Amino acid sequence: MRIDKFLKVSRLIKRRTVAKDVSDQGRVWINGRDAKASTHVKVGDELSIQFGQKKVTIRVEVLSESTRKEDAAQMYTLLKEEAFQSE
Repeated sequence: MRIDKFLKVSRLIKRRTVAKDVSDQGRVWINGRDAKASTHVKVGDELSIQFGQKKVTIRVEVLSESTRKEDAAQMYTLLKEEAFQSE
């Protein structure tokens, strides 16, 4: 599954176009490597996503083409959440 679609289906990012833009800006990493929107993700991969002043690291648990809102959080496990300090 493409990373932009995973981010949308898992509801980490609400829109696929936004997920694509974030990926193409170099704010998403898979297993420590830069990920473009077309990069494929698989179960067990660690994703790091930079949202403004924080960085979230998750592990992919389930890949699904679509999911209900209530089940979206089961697609990943939150490993770490870091806040950046502004100077």
